[in-house]
Order: sequence, then structure tokens, then C-alpha cells
Amino acid sequence: MKILAVNAGSSTLKWKLFEMPQKTVIARGQVERIGLSGAKETTIFGSQKIDEEFECANHLQAVERLLSLLTESKIVTDLNEIKGIGHRFVNGGTVFARSTVINDAVLQEMEKLKILAPLHNPANIMAIKAFRAELPQALSVAVFDTGFHQTMPRENLLYGIPYEYYQKYHVQKFGAHGISYRFILKELLRLSHAEKSKTNAILLHLGSGASVCAVKEGFSLDTSMGFSPVSGIMMQTRSGDVDPSLLLYLEDQLGISTTEILKILNEKSGILGVSGISPDMREVFAQRHENPRAQLAISLFVNRIVKYIGAYAAELGRVDALAFAGGIGENIPVIRKLICEQLEILGIKIAATLNDETKASTALISTADSKVEVWVIPTNEELMIAEDVYKLAEKE
Repeated sequence: MKILAVNAGSSTLKWKLFEMPQKTVIARGQVERIGLSGAKETTIFGSQKIDEEFECANHLQAVERLLSLLTESKIVTDLNEIKGIGHRFVNGGTVFARSTVINDAVLQEMEKLKILAPLHNPANIMAIKAFRAELPQALSVAVFDTGFHQTMPRENLLYGIPYEYYQKYHVQKFGAHGISYRFILKELLRLSHAEKSKTNAILLHLGSGASVCAVKEGFSLDTSMGFSPVSGIMMQTRSGDVDPSLLLYLEDQLGISTTEILKILNEKSGILGVSGISPDMREVFAQRHENPRAQLAISLFVNRIVKYIGAYAAELGRVDALAFAGGIGENIPVIRKLICEQLEILGIKIAATLNDETKASTALISTADSKVEVWVIPTNEELMIAEDVYKLAEKE
């Protein structure tokens, strides 16, 4: 069964086509600069790679181009071969706790959630509508990035503000990277031969967006991202947690709007803002000896993560495993080393050589006498989406 996993951004459309249940990737690609000049479609299948520029005013045209390319390149003989399409949907609010087949009623509910993730949810909806129009025979499924965190107790998801704001406006912690955490946890349980109901773990998704998640007995107990993806630990271009009063202070000092300040916190802060060099941790690390701000950015990034891990360890009471994922977590051993060095109080020890040799591959990097297993587990959100779609399609 061919399943298409889709991740739509405001100006991008990333996709991966799977053969399920074999989990084989048939093709993958993305459309960039949707709605802008110089739109580009990249498709990779087998040993071939296609790069083409084309006029692309909106997500519907991006989807039309993608589907045309699938048939033109003989990736599929007929579009009817695609039986399901899974859409990553960033924020499902309090409505959607699990992956859901999209019909008109579901789509209407999803429309109401645009305000919760204005940078992501509207783009997700545009892509859903485009695929439903072009492939009406395929099962459309929404896979929610916030769904995994709906098991958090209220003491972990509420803010210390008037309770009626939670009741009336759904002001609460939603978290993110839930699709990734589901995959990491599933792999962790498989690799460590552990029972879900008996596993306490701290999972790290460290990519351009980054967060920490505490898993208690197989379910999300707490996570660092809050109401929006700008909160939590410091990220590549996002600030992470800041005092809310800072917005008003900067608004006055800089003479710009709150919206503009939020844009700075989202796009010009984090590793980029502190280092003044780049959002790429590898570039920043390369300049750490000659540039004090590079070292400062590294220290801030690591320090914020360690603080969350320490808090979650206390909250969990017992930690069985720590898992690194995401671009930074999977590919930059020195960041894992710096984090773990500060966690010796938890009995965490990693094997230096094994850690240094592990990049973009699955490995147990803790020593035999470490009290906590430390894993590197490359995440695969697209496969998680495809698996959800396949399971729902089998029930139809």
C-alpha cells in the first residue's frame, strides 16, 4: 500500500512516499518558495534526483506539480495507487489527541485551530485541501504533533494565570515534536526490550526546533515547549523561555510592535542571536576558541537543556533512559558529551569513543556501569505518520 507523508510549511511542502507495511521509501522530495519567486521542486527516487524551478503561487499548485511529477517520472503508474495521505498538523489543541481521518466535519474543527499555530496550522490546512481536491479517493489523515502530550497532568500544562483563560481560550501548554517523540519512544522500547508501562525516560529532540520530554510509564508527563514553539530550551533561531515583561520592555526600547518582537524571538534569537555567527551549531562550535560569543551560545544551549533534564529527573523519580534525536542530537557528539558531563549526579556515564563515532545512526552510548541508558536514536517522523495512516486505512 502506497502512503504519502506530508509536512507543509508556509512556503514549503516536504513529502515522502512509502510502501507499507514494508516501510520502504519509494521517493521523497520537497517544494520550496511556495508563493515566492524562484519556486523549486526537488524529487529523489532510486539513484535519480530531479531539480526543477516552476511558477508556484500556492499550495494547490505545489501539490499539482508534485503529483504530475510522480506519474511523469513513473514513480507511480496511476495516482490511484496512493491509498493514503498523512498530514503533519502542528497543533491539534484540546480537540485531537490521536491521528484522525479527515472528513468535512474534522476539517471544520481544524479550521478553528489556526489561531493556535498561525505560522503552521494554516499551511497544513491549505495542503490538506489541495490533496483532498487532487486525490479524493485517498484516505486523508491528520497526525497531530501535540497529541502525544495530551496525557500531561493539569499541574504540568496550566499556567499560573486566571483559570478562566484556560477554560475560555485554551491557554495552556501544548508541547510539540509529539510525532518525533512517539517514534523515539517506540524505538527505545524495541531496542532496550523494555515494557512501555514500566519505562521512565527523558527524550531530547534537538533540531532547528528543540525540546525535552519526560516520559513516565510510557506516556508524556511533561515537556519543555509550552503554548507555542518559541518557548522552552534555546534553539537555533528561537529564544526559548524569556520573562514575558521583556516583550513590553523591548517594545518601548526599540520602538517596534509586539508582533515584530515575537518575530525576533522566533527568527533572530537562540544560537544565532547569542553567537552572532550562524544558527548552525557546527559553524558556531568551529569558532568557539576565537569567539567568546560562540562559546557562550554553546554554554547557554547546553545549560538550558541540562536544567530541564534535572527538573524532569526529579519529577520522574527514576530515569531508565535518556535518548538524543534531531539534527543536533544525532549528529554532533560533542553536544551530547557536554550535556552528559553535567548529569553525573544522575549516574549517567557515556563511552567517549562510542559517542564520538555515532553520527546519524542508532547506538547505545552509555557505559556498562551507567545508571541510565543513553541512546542516540535518529527520529523518523514521516515513517510514524505513514504507520498511522496505514493502520487507519486497514480499518476502512
